[in-house]
Formats: sequence, structure tokens, C-alpha cells
Amino acid sequence: MRAVVYADVRTVEVREVPDATLEAETDALVRVTSTALCGTDLHMYDGRTSAEPGLVLGHEPLGVVQEVGSAVQTVRPGTRVVIPTHLFCGTCVMCARGRSAACLRARAEGPGAAYGYAGMGPYRGAQAGLLRVPWADANCVPVPGEPGDAYEDDFVLLADAFVTGWHAAATLAGVEPGDTVAVFGAGTIGLLGAYSALLRGAGVVYCVDDVDARLDKAGEIGAVPIDFRRGDPVEQIRADRARAGLPLGEEKLGGVDKVIDAVGFQARDRERPDQERPDQVISDAARLVNPTGAIAVAGVYPDRDPHPGPGADGHENLVAPWGTLFSKGVAVRFGRTHDRRYTVLLRDLVVAGRARPSVVVTHHGALADAPELYRSFDRRENGLIKAVLHPS
Repeated sequence: MRAVVYADVRTVEVREVPDATLEAETDALVRVTSTALCGTDLHMYDGRTSAEPGLVLGHEPLGVVQEVGSAVQTVRPGTRVVIPTHLFCGTCVMCARGRSAACLRARAEGPGAAYGYAGMGPYRGAQAGLLRVPWADANCVPVPGEPGDAYEDDFVLLADAFVTGWHAAATLAGVEPGDTVAVFGAGTIGLLGAYSALLRGAGVVYCVDDVDARLDKAGEIGAVPIDFRRGDPVEQIRADRARAGLPLGEEKLGGVDKVIDAVGFQARDRERPDQERPDQVISDAARLVNPTGAIAVAGVYPDRDPHPGPGADGHENLVAPWGTLFSKGVAVRFGRTHDRRYTVLLRDLVVAGRARPSVVVTHHGALADAPELYRSFDRRENGLIKAVLHPS
């Protein structure tokens, strides 16, 4: 089968690799109809992880079950399914607690596993024609319809992007009706975090970025775009809040109730745009969040960065403004997305017509288009926000 393979720093290739096969009686084999590019794929593409050449990339698959092992009971050949990014056993202590991203059985080296991701287990990625899905009864989520229908782009985002945006807004930030929210980073996760906050009834949502296409998309989904090229985003948001008028007695609450960091360790230093500053967003968030508010960290912060960018270091140890956060009584929450808490809920919102996360999808292509799409994605060019590949 053909697959998108990491070859070297900023180089992916489409190669023939051995077909995926059933390896256990609890496995399913899924023919992939759509598979998306993710910002975390770029961490490997840019050489910022321990990815080895030959790694099949991708962790956002939608497809049709082709074959199942003898022990699989809840799906059968022909079932259309979306596959959550974090594969899990479904029966260990963490899975029983609903913490599927911390499964204790899926990876020998530690909790949690994912498809096509360096350091997250031996599982080949989903940017390929076929995908082996372990523990298929737990990891295959049935969705209605037929491949290529009007919901194809919505359903593929249930593998990772939409659930991560929802996790950031609902669980990490705890967005409630009427909240004011600021999202730093208007890539796919930031946009879907903003979109999720609006679905949950946020009063106003700001999206901070410096890429025109992303800022335009933020406005399209109903958020207020904030271009940090025009000045300090914290002050821009405070000024907008003041213009809107704060209720009498609430003048000291000129920030926002909830902040989502959808940037992570590759944040740029606003004073020196050619330099990285991994603590830029947490510093801005601490200044902006209102007392007793919450900060959700959905952006990736690795233990080690083998090829740090200018201004960063290999360990990414951040000096966070803990004094400010403590004095404000702010909750700061991190954590990978426990996908299966949300997949069915969000599927049903899509089917009911209440959510269309596909609004963020801007590009489509075949597997052969992957090298060019990765290049444009990495450079933030050609208006690319979210690209979906169609292997079959």
C-alpha cells in the first residue's frame, strides 16, 4: 500500500510500504477514505521530535472497516468508522476512568499511545491506504452515511481536531455560557477551540494570530480576530473590552474569563519575530486572564526538543509567571485529549446539524499531494489551514 513517510527534516515522501494486516483477534483493518494533516505532524516534519526516517505519519483517519478479527463484536466489514488519535485498550484502570489518552496497556514505555507519532508506540500512521486498529471494539466509532458524502470532512475531524478543540474549551478551560474567552493561535485546534467555546455559549471569543487566512477564518466562525502584528494582543483585547463597556462595578475585570493556548512551544517572540519564545503565550495569558479564571494549555510542550529553533533550548523548561497566576487564583490545566469522552457527543452534534467543524478545512488532495501540502502547511502559505488527504 502507499503511505506518507517521514524521510528527513522537512521532507516527506509517498512510498510503497507493506500492507497493514490483522495481528490480533481484537484488531480491525480499516480502508482509509480521509486522513488529515495536523499541526503535530509538523513537529515531526520540522525535526522537532525523535521521529526516525520511515515512520508512516498521520493520526486522523476516517474510513470503512475491511476486515475484523474473530473477537471483534461491535463493527463488521462495511461499517463506516472514525478512529480516535489515541488508541487504547478500553479495560485498564485509566480507560475505565475515561482517560483513554493515558491507557496503560497500549505502550510498554509509558501511558498513552497514538498512531504515526514519534515516541507514542509502534503503531503505523493513518496517512495510508489501510490502517490496523487494535482493540477495534473500543477504537472504532461508527458514523452514518457513505464515503465522500457531505459529512466526510466533519467526521474526519472527530479523530482529533474537533475533539481536541472541544476538550480545550469544555474540560481544560471550562467555558460556560456568557464567558469571555481568548484563544492564542488560530490554527485548526485554536479555531475549533474558539468554535467549541461559541457552541458552549461564550459571550465573546477572541482569536490571536498573525496569518491573514487564519484571522479571516476566525471572523468567519464568529470570533473576534486579533492580529498581534498590530501590537500587544493583551492590550488590544483589553481595549476592545473597554469599548464594549463593562458593567458598573466590574471595571477591574477588563481581561477575559478563560484563555486557551493553542500554540505551544514554538510560539514566536513578538519583539523579535525571527526568534522563538516558548513562554510567550503563558506570559500573555497570565496578564490577560481575570482573577479566578482559567488557562487551558492545548498546545504541545515536549520534554525534549532535539532541534530547537532560534531563541529556544533543547529542554523547553519554561519560566512561568507563577506569582501572577497564584495571586489571581487562576486554574491552569494541561493534558492530552481523552478522545472517547467526546467522540459520540460531537458526532451526534454534527448529525443533528448543530456543528459543522469542516468550516476549517481549506484543502484536499490525494496521497501524492502530501509533500506539497506539508510544505505549504509548514510555511503557512496558500491559505492552508487544514488539509485532508483521500487515499482511496
